[in-house]
Amino acid sequence: MRETALPDPTLPENSPSARARRAALTIMAAAAVVLLPTACDYAIATPSTGDYGQGAGQGSGQGTGGHGGHSVTPTTVRTVPAGNTQELEPTEEETAADEETAADQATSQEETATAEETAGAEEPGAAEDTDPAEDTTTGETTTAPPVAPPPAAGGLEILGDDCSTSDLDPHTGFQDAPRCVAIAFGEVAAAAQSPSLLITDAPATVAVGEKFTLQVSTRNLVRDRFLGAAAGGYYRESSFLTEDGIQRGHFHTACRMLDSLDVAPDAEPAPEFFLATQDNQGGAAPDQVTVPVNAMPSAGTAQCAVWAGDGSHRVPMMQRANQTPAFDIVRITVE
Repeated sequence: MRETALPDPTLPENSPSARARRAALTIMAAAAVVLLPTACDYAIATPSTGDYGQGAGQGSGQGTGGHGGHSVTPTTVRTVPAGNTQELEPTEEETAADEETAADQATSQEETATAEETAGAEEPGAAEDTDPAEDTTTGETTTAPPVAPPPAAGGLEILGDDCSTSDLDPHTGFQDAPRCVAIAFGEVAAAAQSPSLLITDAPATVAVGEKFTLQVSTRNLVRDRFLGAAAGGYYRESSFLTEDGIQRGHFHTACRMLDSLDVAPDAEPAPEFFLATQDNQGGAAPDQVTVPVNAMPSAGTAQCAVWAGDGSHRVPMMQRANQTPAFDIVRITVE
């Protein structure tokens, strides 16, 4: 709050000394309003006490002013974001004081200039000490340094969480690679609602050129979401759940002939059979789906795999790392 200077009864009201004294007190009063940067770079509209985020929103930043866990010292000084030198709106008391001192300052431009020179002589360095712009920059950090993400468990630092540092071209939704996919992972279901599936029936042996079927049971999978990979829907959208927390998506079935049972197969060649099942069925309860499979072209061992996918063909995420993904595999002898 600004103080209004009282007239000195020992000085004539319109004497040069009286005018100079009034001008000096006006400058000192105006300089009393300073801008104080806050610790969180957050504007506080009204004074508050205690800790932010306490009460009903304890620890969540939902209390007065947000930012849970930060302590605020009671004060009547209004604050603005750190480094901000904009002028604050004056209070009613400050406005009244401004109007009263403005009448004295409006006597004449020449008298004001003279008074400022006199005040400068009487109070050397006063303007420099109370300059608001300098107060918000001198000895204070005007911009908060970027905060690095916390290290992962075990002290490991993440390599990144977007494509900003990748040298690869952005992924476009088509089946091209190497690319960098910037789409967010999206929603992950709770452990009790994570999708799962199982091949419940498959032939042990089939003849070359013979069609067959697989029985697949899915749980916690609503098969209503399928963005065509060939149409640019591959890795194109994030994962989403239903209102009940069930994964939306579909499941895939693929069968390929194995060249060897002793080494991992080459993943590049396309399988002999591939099918995506999106039948607008499924849900939390387990059900059964019959998948027709085309005939295998030659004798040997066929590997048939089934795995769930979200709307954009990724294996659904799981709440925990030690949960088994939604997939199953069987081997069938082709004679």
